[in-house]
Amino acid sequence: MRNIFDIDRLLDEYTTYLLLEKGLSDNTREGYRRDVARMLSWLAGEAKPLRDVTLDTLRLYLGDLHDVGIAVRSQARIVASLRSFFGFLSMEDYLPANPAELLETPRLGLHLPEVLTLEEIDSMIASIDYSKEECQRDRAMMEVLYGCGLRVSELIGLEISRTYLDDGFLIVRGKGDKERMVPMSETSIEEINGWLADRERMKVKPGDENILFLNRRGGRLTRQRAFQIVKGLAEAAGVRKTISPHTLRHSFATHLLEGGANLRAIQQMLVHESIATTQIYIHLDASTLRSDILAYHPRNSKGNGG
Repeated sequence: MRNIFDIDRLLDEYTTYLLLEKGLSDNTREGYRRDVARMLSWLAGEAKPLRDVTLDTLRLYLGDLHDVGIAVRSQARIVASLRSFFGFLSMEDYLPANPAELLETPRLGLHLPEVLTLEEIDSMIASIDYSKEECQRDRAMMEVLYGCGLRVSELIGLEISRTYLDDGFLIVRGKGDKERMVPMSETSIEEINGWLADRERMKVKPGDENILFLNRRGGRLTRQRAFQIVKGLAEAAGVRKTISPHTLRHSFATHLLEGGANLRAIQQMLVHESIATTQIYIHLDASTLRSDILAYHPRNSKGNGG
């Protein structure tokens, strides 16, 4: 077996193979290389040497992609990339066999969430009616649903006391009352600040004083109302896809991964994890997670809040 430890050289050889042997376009070659590099980063995080990768290893990797909400169409392309890469390693005698040869392509089911483009999301935000008093609330909601990848139940339960705008993160309570820390983009922070200014002028219902997002009557939003808001904005923007609040979370995870974010960082952001309640732990962990995510955050690269 040939030496397999020089990963950069291996990737260069593989990219050359895609050009000379497969005749793939620049965009396709770059996409395949990006998919493979992301998988190699995941292997490093798992302390799994490339030579020890098995079919089960790759299934576990795809399971992690699924868990953070990566679109099935994106997963299918990633499977093609992995089959190609491990086929190359086997052919060039870096590995004795191709562990991805029997890797199953995810099937496109009937009820898969759609993935919105960043342009479609911006169009939805731009379609918000500024003549309505809740316009700033809706802008902030959209940015938090998309830019923080929240579930709708997490959105309507957000608490002001657990929204750390100066430090750029939220504490989210999810299923089973488990908590996780979620970094915010500058756009999300700006829109929340705008909404808080409007919120101060509202008469808030007793018991909801700490709830971030309120309805026009000063009470907490329902899941159904949040769904109606998102669906209404999609219709107003002419987005002809099946839309729900979860579509924004799904799209965000896909955009982060496509942009090159580390899968572990995405998991830490989107998947429930217990966190300590002390401020020291929160602030230490926040700086690392926030830098890992924001380096590839669609809003940061776009630089436009819609």
